[in-house]
Amino acid sequence: MADLNQLKQKYQPVIDTIQSFSAEGASVGNVALDGDKLLLQASVPSPVVANRVWDAIKKVDPSYSDLHHEITTTGTTQSYTIQSGDNLSKISKHFYGDANKYQKIASGNGIADANKIQAGQTITIPE
Repeated sequence: MADLNQLKQKYQPVIDTIQSFSAEGASVGNVALDGDKLLLQASVPSPVVANRVWDAIKKVDPSYSDLHHEITTTGTTQSYTIQSGDNLSKISKHFYGDANKYQKIASGNGIADANKIQAGQTITIPE
């Protein structure tokens, strides 16, 4: 029989990734045993966030053979309102896990100069 605590510990980075998007509407629902697998039910706001969760799953265990996941995506696009102190690299790191993808955000939003963003400005995070 599988050990729930051991599986939860193994997949804690995945749970942490989902929870890091709670401000964007992500939430962890149920974490329990499903036979010999960890059942992880969660909701994420967009395919961009779902991709980050998948990256976390594959980093923990590329085969994820001991994970039964039910991760639903509630929206089709991801918007983000720029906060004081943000820059596109920081936003890129949050959504893509890579600060160097800031140009993808800039071009997807028609931002000619990545240094010219303002707090309160709402942008779309491209997939």
